[in-house]
Amino acid sequence: MKKFYLILAAAAAMSLNAQAQTLGTVEVGNYNNPTEIYNASYFDIAPTNFYLAHTGAQLLYTVDELADMQDKKDVEINRISFKFRNDDCFEDINREVMIYMEAIDATEFAVNDQGVKQFFTFDNLVYNGSESIAMLDLYGEDVELDFELAEPFAMQAGKTLLVTIVFDAFDDENCSYGSDAAPFYTSGIRKKAMVYTDNYESFLQYAQGNDFPDATAMLGCGTSAELPVTLFDYTYGGGNTAVQEVKAAVEDGVFYNLMGQKMNADNLPAGIYIHNGKKVMVK
Repeated sequence: MKKFYLILAAAAAMSLNAQAQTLGTVEVGNYNNPTEIYNASYFDIAPTNFYLAHTGAQLLYTVDELADMQDKKDVEINRISFKFRNDDCFEDINREVMIYMEAIDATEFAVNDQGVKQFFTFDNLVYNGSESIAMLDLYGEDVELDFELAEPFAMQAGKTLLVTIVFDAFDDENCSYGSDAAPFYTSGIRKKAMVYTDNYESFLQYAQGNDFPDATAMLGCGTSAELPVTLFDYTYGGGNTAVQEVKAAVEDGVFYNLMGQKMNADNLPAGIYIHNGKKVMVK
């Protein structure tokens, strides 16, 4: 077996793999092991309560909450998940869900001259689907609401992520039992969420009316809600699998093919390989 070392670096040999996407996740709050649930009126539960027929919530995820995304390139969010505890709800819950995402500069909800907090305008729909949750089957359990976006959302470094999430029951049907409870787990981060609740008018209808963007108690709005525990799945660029494979080759001294696969050094077919950080031709 003859080896001919070429002068080209291994990184150049594998440059076609340099733009590989890498998967990442961000937890807001202790998503995987939450302990605190909402202990307040259903006016203050984000992203939704299941008792009223129509709810809407706006959630502000600032740079601090999404810090793990900030130093990465080409970040695209592709999934968002929430978690609640089914303490006392045993009806099937059917909702149409719409999620909107925007990258904004604001880090707080604005307040007008009368001291009324303001919702943000929104129009970038990233999810629209129907959800049916069999609460009786999930009685006494932690339950995840998991939404895969129709199109990845391109996040911008240094911006706040505004998430608007709308839940609408069919035919204005609310829960029929006042004792039903399925509170969401909370991150403990206060004043980064606002909610709208109603049994007859959707948040989307309200957003098109003359009262918008005012959030008032008369409209069933909670203005100082906590962010729910949230999990974001995302991809990002700049991850260079070619460099990672070259480092591995330098460290362990074995042979890799140009796809980055480790080869048996005692039985190498003729071809070009990566060995100790260099391109090697075997004849």
